[in-house]
Amino acid sequence: MDPLIAKAMLRPYNLAHDEIVSLLALEDTAELFSAAYELKCRQVGKVVALRGLIELGNHCAKNCYYCGIRRGNPNVRRYRLSEDDALRMARWSFEQGYGSVVLQSGEIESDENTEYIGRIVKRIHDFGGDDFGITLCLGEQTEEVYRFWREAGAHRYLLRIESSVPELYAKLHPADHSYARRVECLRALKRLGYQTGSGVMCGLPGQTLDDLANDIEFYHDMDLDMIGMGPYLPHKDTPLGSDIEITPEYAANQLKLGLKMIAVTRLYLHDVNIAATTVLQALDDRGREQGLLAGANVMMPNVTDTEYRENYQLYENKPCLEENSTKCRNCLNWRVLAIGEKINWGQRGDSPHCKTFPDSNKGKKS
Repeated sequence: MDPLIAKAMLRPYNLAHDEIVSLLALEDTAELFSAAYELKCRQVGKVVALRGLIELGNHCAKNCYYCGIRRGNPNVRRYRLSEDDALRMARWSFEQGYGSVVLQSGEIESDENTEYIGRIVKRIHDFGGDDFGITLCLGEQTEEVYRFWREAGAHRYLLRIESSVPELYAKLHPADHSYARRVECLRALKRLGYQTGSGVMCGLPGQTLDDLANDIEFYHDMDLDMIGMGPYLPHKDTPLGSDIEITPEYAANQLKLGLKMIAVTRLYLHDVNIAATTVLQALDDRGREQGLLAGANVMMPNVTDTEYRENYQLYENKPCLEENSTKCRNCLNWRVLAIGEKINWGQRGDSPHCKTFPDSNKGKKS
């Protein structure tokens, strides 16, 4: 075995910065992915945790240069789900054996939005109880808002940093977007007892392997429980992506880099939850399965009604826009079985790294 890979397997955080860079630079990735998968199996077994993704709405106060639903994009038809529709999608996920849901939307800070989210979370928790996970992905908020949603029943929060390098972060966002505030929001979430996640985009214009190694070290420094990251894919209606062509070579390179980030993150952190994100499937039909075999253990299938999905495109070529939730569930199950894994039906799938909650999966059959 490659000495660096063997060193990483021994214990978490066992690599120096330049050693992380060396693993990210590997061209022959077979041993890297195999080791990361072996380590994943040690931590959580040959199982995949599901999160039913509900895209609540695409209104956003942010104007990030890379995002298709940015405030300044006039070509987006804006929407917001009714509370009853959101609850129906969550209940369907619960009844179909999904152990968790993710409530995601553009970033909005208002009393009205805070109450809207709080009511939905409470209603989901009322029927699902503590054994049904509720993850929020709703951007920057005050600590008081995060506390309100936590008390309503939310268990987890995903707030992607996109890049942990302040100089690169500044190139991705207008001047009124604060890197320091985003980091402080992550700290607030940890203080409040959320299972806290973040992540980055890989393969950004101007990004280096040194930057990506910094990102992996950032996950450790912030003591994160879950990681949701993926390759950067451009959107034609954004300043960053308007002149980037998605060629087969571009897609292959982005996919390879994204898989290497999953593998090296697993080898460095060991016991976190790592998502095989949908963007991997946008680059290759089997991209999510490749992500699982490179060390990921979570998938987030979209359970939003198909009529809304085309209006929630953060990047181009988003897959499964017309595939309803039932077809998606059946397809996903067979895809996971085909690579020798199984879905942890009915289990919340908490991160082994998080010690905030008791193990809600004890005594349950997988």
